[in-house]
Parts: sequence; structure tokens; C-alpha cells
Amino acid sequence: MSVELPSASYRAFLFDMDGTLLNSIAATERIWTRWALRNGLDVAKFLPTIHGVRAVDTVARQRLPGVDAQAEAEQLTREEIEDVDGVVEVPGAPAFLKRLPPTQWAIVTSAPMALALRRMEAAGIARPDVMVTAEDVSAGKPNPSCYLLAAQRLQVTAQQCLVFEDAEAGIKAGEAAGADVMVVTATHTHPVVTLHSQLADYQGIGVEVDEDGSMRLSTLR
Repeated sequence: MSVELPSASYRAFLFDMDGTLLNSIAATERIWTRWALRNGLDVAKFLPTIHGVRAVDTVARQRLPGVDAQAEAEQLTREEIEDVDGVVEVPGAPAFLKRLPPTQWAIVTSAPMALALRRMEAAGIARPDVMVTAEDVSAGKPNPSCYLLAAQRLQVTAQQCLVFEDAEAGIKAGEAAGADVMVVTATHTHPVVTLHSQLADYQGIGVEVDEDGSMRLSTLR
């Protein structure tokens, strides 16, 4: 199947992690299912709401009486760090990242740093020079502050960046930051309705770097 890549060039690529560079759905849903059952939630309705946002925001949104959202999120993170069974790369992601200039890409995740590094290790994803994690922002996705911070740390503007995302909250964060967005559909079970470019995975995808350092996606021949 042919892939329609954006023709624009960019100074930096900003990647969400879960669902975009790696697939952690099996582990995530195991742990959150147990939490939902303990708290009397409808698991089928609850699970689709957890992806792409910080754990503390997910817990707080339930408005459960007597529940400390921060403490619950910290416990959930500990459980997720211990359980990385089934965490795998999105096909082609590690090889694609190795093709990028190391100072021109970042990971921007709603996960805490410790969990992000654990999952990246499990999936074979290299740690970039710049990472923005849950601890770095006071408001998580869909707030754009995480992507704005990543662009700032890479010394570019968000408008000069291409954001790679899979979840609605992250897509909205990229849009609000003023960046172009590429929707990665590797973990989606249904077709995505979006005006943004889409990418099933990174197999066969390369990057062309111009003399001025600007990057453009390309297909490998």
C-alpha cells in the first residue's frame, strides 16, 4: 500500500511514545483493568479513555470519593514499570530513529520518566537527547505545553516541527502547539478519520536531510 508523506520539510520531529514508537497496550490495559475493577468502573467504557494522557489526569477525571489521584497514579506507575510483558516496538521505529540527526528529534510522552525509559528499553527504542515526560509539565495532553517545551529544548519553534501521534489527546496537543501532525495507526483497531497524514508504521520510511539541516520524510528504495 502506498503512503502519502507530507511534502514539507521540518527542523525537528517530535514523537509521542506509547502507540507511536512502541506498543504497550497489553501491559497498560492489564494494569488499568485491575484498577478499574477495584474502583467499580465499567472496564469496557473506561479503557478507551486512558490512552495518551497522564495517569494522574485519568484518575482525577473519575472523581472517585476519597481517592488521592497523585498517590494512585504513582502506584499505577510502579505496577507498569514492573510489568513490561508484551511491550514491543512499532515496526521499523528503532531503525527509523537511527536515521535521524540526534539533535533534531525528541520524545514527548504522558508517561513518567522512569516508566518511559523502562518501556523504551523493553522495545529497543534509543533514548534521545531531549525527552519531555509527565513530570515536566503541569498540564498534560491535550494541553500543548509538552510539545512547546520539546521544541524549545531543541531550539526550534513548534511550527517548524512534525509531531507523530496516535491518540486524540496528543493529536490535539500537536495541533494546539501549531505543529504539523502525522497520525501513526499501528495500534488502531479501526480506521482513523483525520485530515492529517497517516502512517501505519515506519517500515520503508526514511528521511532526507538538506544542507541547511531541514528534514523531509521519504520512502526507502
